[in-house]
Amino acid sequence: MKFKNNIEIKNRKARFEFEILDKYMAGIVLGGTEIKAIRLGKASIAEAFCEFTNGELFIINMTVQEYSHATYFNHKPKQARKLLLNRKELKKLEKDVNSSGNTIIPLKLFINDKGLAKMDIALAKGKKLHDKRETIKDRDNKKRLDQIKKAYK
Repeated sequence: MKFKNNIEIKNRKARFEFEILDKYMAGIVLGGTEIKAIRLGKASIAEAFCEFTNGELFIINMTVQEYSHATYFNHKPKQARKLLLNRKELKKLEKDVNSSGNTIIPLKLFINDKGLAKMDIALAKGKKLHDKRETIKDRDNKKRLDQIKKAYK
């Protein structure tokens, strides 16, 4: 059964604020009204981050708005949600976060072909101010170069 629901909720600030070291794809444990709200596109991962609790990975500060057609069984919008990864990946991530001071951030929340909610997460290192300026400079130079190429075609 193929789903045609192309939901992709992105964290646009992530690549500007952080240097991406490694990427993973994780499943999310969701309740009934949460997945329905995500399929409507009513979620945000802009302020979200991941944290280890008792050897399990949770996403904190992810906002999933309440489902409009639900009754009193609705979910809490900012509750912590468990991420599903292999045990080997979890141990590697936990070791990297604890030893080197890196963080785990969400990059993208999407619905796959089977209709399941998945999240692209990344092991990341925070950028310094001069690195951010360098990113802006590179982006502007690329934009100017593309304009020049377009003018000469």
